[in-house]
Amino acid sequence: MRAQLLRFGIVGAAGFVVDASVLYISLHFGTGYYVGRAWSFLLAVWTTWQLNRRFTFSVRDRKNVWREGGKYLMAMSFGGIVNYATYCALIATLPKYWFLPLLSVAAGSVAGLMVNFLIARHWVYKTSH
Repeated sequence: MRAQLLRFGIVGAAGFVVDASVLYISLHFGTGYYVGRAWSFLLAVWTTWQLNRRFTFSVRDRKNVWREGGKYLMAMSFGGIVNYATYCALIATLPKYWFLPLLSVAAGSVAGLMVNFLIARHWVYKTSH
């Protein structure tokens, strides 16, 4: 389980880069903190799904890829609620410096990490370990 958690964390770091990058691009185009984050979160989930299925949980079954993707999105939504709530709380309460979105995405990611790992390991990929 430690090796999987480490790989999950590495994949999460890649997801963080996607999340923060897409958020800053979205902010540049005027989406605002909340809509921009919703969009960046969805792209980060797609990225982490692709990486986790290959790197963390070594999924070989291609027959049910859309079903798996739906389960993964649903599973990540639980941690995503924790993640987004943390992000929103920081955006709403801290001074609006240029690094606030980055700090808030990072705090949200850490807050949702364990929730997402446990749900992915025990529900989405329960036969893979």
